[in-house]
Amino acid sequence: MSMRTSTMSSPAPEAGEQSMARTIFASAAGTMIEWYDFYIFGSLATVIASKFYHTGTPLGDLIAWLATFAVGFLVRPFGAIVFGRIGDLIGRKYTFLVTMTLMGLCTFAVGLLPTYETLGAAAGIILITLRILQGLALGGEYGGAATYVAEHAPHGKRGLLTSWIQTTATLGLFVSLGVILITRRSLGEDAFAAWGWRVPFLISIILVGISLWIRFSLRESPMYAKLKQKGGTSKNPLVESFGNPLNLRYVALALFGATMGQGVIWYTGQFYALYYLQNIFKVDLVSSNLIVGAALLIGTPLFLFFGNLSDKIGRKPIMLMGMVLGVLLYYPIYGLMASFAPTPGQLFLFPYIGYNPVMLSLLVLVQVIFVTMVYGPIAAFLVELFPTKIRYTSMSLPYHIGNGVFGGLVPIIGLSLIKSTGNDFAGLWYPMIVAAVCAVICYAAVPETSQVDIESDSMAAGRELKPATASD
Repeated sequence: MSMRTSTMSSPAPEAGEQSMARTIFASAAGTMIEWYDFYIFGSLATVIASKFYHTGTPLGDLIAWLATFAVGFLVRPFGAIVFGRIGDLIGRKYTFLVTMTLMGLCTFAVGLLPTYETLGAAAGIILITLRILQGLALGGEYGGAATYVAEHAPHGKRGLLTSWIQTTATLGLFVSLGVILITRRSLGEDAFAAWGWRVPFLISIILVGISLWIRFSLRESPMYAKLKQKGGTSKNPLVESFGNPLNLRYVALALFGATMGQGVIWYTGQFYALYYLQNIFKVDLVSSNLIVGAALLIGTPLFLFFGNLSDKIGRKPIMLMGMVLGVLLYYPIYGLMASFAPTPGQLFLFPYIGYNPVMLSLLVLVQVIFVTMVYGPIAAFLVELFPTKIRYTSMSLPYHIGNGVFGGLVPIIGLSLIKSTGNDFAGLWYPMIVAAVCAVICYAAVPETSQVDIESDSMAAGRELKPATASD
């Protein structure tokens, strides 16, 4: 039986092997906790921005906080380079143990950090430093987890199995919203505003400890272990990833034809929707979190649906459709959300109807569906583009530029456009333009990858696209 034949089915684990379920659970649990750590910064922005920044206005404080939040996104590509290189040199398992530890310690430190009243401007500087370290850690986390699962997955199921990793971002946000709401209700408004906001940050150290304990039991990726045993690992992953014109071409296609658009669709449908509810449509903190949380809870299984569908019809058409729908429908969706806001404000296309949190949640859910379309297949797509020896490095950089830079800047660019133009819907211009450009490139130049045998073939390896079949 050939090597390709062996990838077609998922045999029962032999003695000493770990099951696919355990591989997914350990990878997904750790990634979910890292996203939880990252998201509590965004979710608490309107509550504690003025505790670390004094710009003179609440909106100015919020923009300063979002700028600090954005710093963590902007450094993610550097984390992808640093930890991607380590992952290709020494292995997937130990790299994402390091990233999780760094992430958890930084989040815990924020829970202990004195505010502006105690440290003055130094509080904001320290916070920015912690955000930079967090961003570096997250830059190395996703590529490791996605690569680790994909390199265990049988052919024909990579989209479905890696989509479990995709659910962790939404689940992390959902868990962070849940912890914040429970803490706020338990302590009361005054105590939460005074010191209770620290609790979600401090709790994260317990979650990280549990995840580290789970991940320590994992074995190295079988593809990487086999490659290392043969002496085929890369001596210089950075040079082979970005100094090779052929591989660099696929890095660029991954960024400008997939992750750039995926990033802005993702952050618009989850983070930006929350900011719009709170700051533009004036929905109170608890209600806005419940509205977004309900949409995420209902929509999260669709990551698995579209991941599985991408195994059957391909990655490209699903991701492309998610981007196109966002470009065409964001303006009508947010115009309708304005009609169901608590108070009448600027309207677009629709008259003011009156506050309806159920309708607001349904409209956020529509945006979450777009998110699941672009994000569900993306991990499998990126893994399939690059060869094993430089996969961690090559896939991590375009993913984190697309999400960390293009996606992470959605809230601050959007709110800045609203402030400068006075148009409540101007914040949609940036994600719509980026998604439109990415959709055109995706349609014209991005290859379909779902039939790649990732152990022996990859798009960037310079080989022809060959289906993995039992007859080979």
